[in-house]
Amino acid sequence: MTDFAGVLRALASHDVEFIVVGGLAAIAHGSARTTQDIDIVYSRRAENLEKMVAALTPLKPYLRGAPAGLPFRLDVPTLNAGLNFTLVTNLGWLDLLGEITGGGNYQDLAKHSHELELAGATCKVLDIEVLIATKRAAGRPKDMEPIAELEIIRDELKQS
Repeated sequence: MTDFAGVLRALASHDVEFIVVGGLAAIAHGSARTTQDIDIVYSRRAENLEKMVAALTPLKPYLRGAPAGLPFRLDVPTLNAGLNFTLVTNLGWLDLLGEITGGGNYQDLAKHSHELELAGATCKVLDIEVLIATKRAAGRPKDMEPIAELEIIRDELKQS
């Protein structure tokens, strides 16, 4: 089970620029669903990549699903060479996303996010409208029910 509070506090304590998206963002908006991982879109600015490495190195990140013993080191050159990373850490699963379908990168999404207190850490969370749009754009069957639930939550929030 992922220690959501621990991962978010590690990132926030290093001032990493990131936006919570995916299942945890849905939960932050009131979804009753559960999730096993944390999905974040992160800024790819050089300074932020350095902060990301400093925050995550103590968590011993490794590529999720990779064979044991495969050489992997999360460092700035690795982050620069890739875009999206699905990791397992000693606190659980974390997906680092340089961009997401239907939403773009950190700069594109920052204007569609707001700060929330999540698991003891203040962090940016994607707003419900764009979260719905990105889930719809991903086109995955597993997102259809969460989209319907998020639309109901959105509509209820508009009425209140």
